[in-house]
Amino acid sequence: MSGWRPRSLVVETDDARGGRWTSLRTPEREWLWRNPAVPAAARAAVRPGDAFVDAGGVEECFPTLRGAPDHGDVWSRAWTPVGPGCTSVRTGSLSLRRTLSVEDRAVVATYDVSGPPGARVLHAVHALLDLSPAARLVVPGAPAVTVLDQPVPGEFVRTTWPDGAGVPLDVLGPDDGTARCTVVATDRVDVLDGADRLSLRWRVVRGGAPVSLVVWRNLRGWPEAAPYRSVGVEPLLGAAADLATAGAGETGQLDADLTWQLTLVAHHEA
Repeated sequence: MSGWRPRSLVVETDDARGGRWTSLRTPEREWLWRNPAVPAAARAAVRPGDAFVDAGGVEECFPTLRGAPDHGDVWSRAWTPVGPGCTSVRTGSLSLRRTLSVEDRAVVATYDVSGPPGARVLHAVHALLDLSPAARLVVPGAPAVTVLDQPVPGEFVRTTWPDGAGVPLDVLGPDDGTARCTVVATDRVDVLDGADRLSLRWRVVRGGAPVSLVVWRNLRGWPEAAPYRSVGVEPLLGAAADLATAGAGETGQLDADLTWQLTLVAHHEA
């Protein structure tokens, strides 16, 4: 009998090198993309303050995604074990603690953010996925979408899902020479690729902050000198990608400690 059957997920991380997720897999497939142009040694050699190295996997981008420093300040720092499945990292006066657990086959990532009262933060779980041209992103309804750097760098377009300022965000397809970075007002997405489905759900558990989704749809449209294909499906604490330009109400604000949680569930169609 055919139908979607739940599959166990296994997650592996490299806590000594930015807490990066290096594997997220079921018995059928690896979900995380690795950049074949970046040797493992290049990622391993990164030090705080270095330019971002796009190795793939899942990078923890905190306290910003875009801007300065690019992709945040903790992806290049060693994370410290503080308990079973729990690691933490500091940047300046801010602290980010991550607890990873497996609950009924799902991977649950719980993030605790602390720092000075009133501090503003963004945090993206910058997941680059290994997807075929047939893959689809399913988001319920027609939520608001902000397309960054359109029609020119530094500007933006307001639209609704699945429009990405002239390209479809919900389907990938073959390389078309475009690249879009978008912020989508949603707390859920299902990634469908052939007989496999990865469902992501996220929410604030404690404190006050918006959540959204960053979709990076790069079908050999970036960088200009040597474009390649990469697809980011990135749950976001916040509603903007750059802390420096985020508006009122678009970030997490530490009036008290802040906790948010991401749950990932995999299915396979038998």
